[in-house]
Amino acid sequence: MYIDKYNRQKVVEYAQKWAYKRNPKYYNFDAIGGDCTNFVSQCIYAGSGVMNYNDWYYNNTNDKSPSWTGVEFLYNFLVNNKGLGPIGNTSDKIEIGDVVQLSSDGERFTHSLIVVGVEKERILIASHTFDSYRRDINTYVYKKIRFIHITGIQKN
Repeated sequence: MYIDKYNRQKVVEYAQKWAYKRNPKYYNFDAIGGDCTNFVSQCIYAGSGVMNYNDWYYNNTNDKSPSWTGVEFLYNFLVNNKGLGPIGNTSDKIEIGDVVQLSSDGERFTHSLIVVGVEKERILIASHTFDSYRRDINTYVYKKIRFIHITGIQKN
């Protein structure tokens, strides 16, 4: 296994194309809990090109991993992944293509967003459920925030 580079530009291109609409290849989870982490996983996949069919994958609505659509599950997968696919760590170093997760109550993280721009002190994100593209993270109301820096892609 080797570490390959994460294509951050492909992440941004995907996010720009699908931020305000839904890719028909993926189910829209808005009506059953939210589509935010599903969208973030799609963006990460666009930049990685690798699914981990044990721990992070999507085939259809009924055949997907919890980490593809669940906020905490995605976090746990990215920071603990020892297999194929994207790997990351909790960091204050943020680049386009990285993940932001928000907690509105200060205890549980419930919203995932993808970074599409970093300009001086501004972090610009894209998201689903509350559809946005290049929205300033400071316009969100939250009690806690965490950043997941994607460090690379593990490939065979």
